[in-house]
Amino acid sequence: MNRTIIATANGPKAPAYYSQAVKAAGLVFVSGTPPVDPATGAVVGTTIQEQVAQALRNIAAILEAAGTSLKNAVQATVIMVHGEDFAGLNEEWVRWFPDQPPARHAAKMPVNLPGVRVSIAMIAAMPA
Repeated sequence: MNRTIIATANGPKAPAYYSQAVKAAGLVFVSGTPPVDPATGAVVGTTIQEQVAQALRNIAAILEAAGTSLKNAVQATVIMVHGEDFAGLNEEWVRWFPDQPPARHAAKMPVNLPGVRVSIAMIAAMPA
């Protein structure tokens, strides 16, 4: 099986110990992606809605670099710092995925970046 490491300056820089994404077996596996501005590294937004939107913009850029898009998302894992953010997550999520959303798993767990309320990982299919 061939695998290709995906890296783009239009998404947050990944630390040396993992890749932004890996393309393999007709899928793109995007690592947990925080709501940071790729140009500055600064956290974007203070509300869960703002941060989900930025994380999804970052994921969209990574998927584009891999040759696919959010339209082909099949699964997402969302890690939130605050359980009470779940309603706000859903509010923003439906804006990005108004119909036929990907399968999703969300959990409350600590995220160790100051100011970050959410991190999103995603799997997307390559276009047919």
